[in-house]
Amino acid sequence: MRDGREIYRRSFALIRAEARLDRFSGALERCVVRMIHACGMVDLADDVEASPHFAEAAVAALEGGAPIFCDTQMVASGITRRRLPADNDVVCTLSDPRSAHLARELGTTRTAASVELWKDRLDGALVVVGNAPTALFHLLARLEQGWPRPAAVIGVPVGFIGAAESKRALAARHHLCEYLVVHGRRGGSAIAAAAVNALASPEE
Repeated sequence: MRDGREIYRRSFALIRAEARLDRFSGALERCVVRMIHACGMVDLADDVEASPHFAEAAVAALEGGAPIFCDTQMVASGITRRRLPADNDVVCTLSDPRSAHLARELGTTRTAASVELWKDRLDGALVVVGNAPTALFHLLARLEQGWPRPAAVIGVPVGFIGAAESKRALAARHHLCEYLVVHGRRGGSAIAAAAVNALASPEE
């Protein structure tokens, strides 16, 4: 098969036939389908948890022109700009020279320290963490200290050290923000970007 559109159509049809999607509807269902498409594992749906108003809040933020803060450039690069409804800024501050200085000052990773540079535009933003549990932990700590609250957080860091724990921490702090997580060790840039792409446009 060489028709790109038909490949997409059949792929999404297979996902919907094989995955347990009964818990999801609307934009959230679309989001989970794209996340599965990004990793090829239909059982991913079983590990997805989202706050009741996550999809609504995330879509409204994107349509309102909110910036999208990403923990790594891999996540930022995976977001399809043409799908964004308001030419939203996609921001990754990991390579900002200030991040390395802050990491030394705070005694943490550069990815966590780069979160410090989000504060001024964080209010109402969409945050996407696909790789670094330390970034998610740092964000949660700052939110608990009274930082401006993002509209929603996609927390799907992948890994063996701190990844599962950071996602449990996000879900447990539902009073701080709307959230989407994939529990356990699975996650990553492709899954994180796929979630944003699904929320950004109903087009499949």
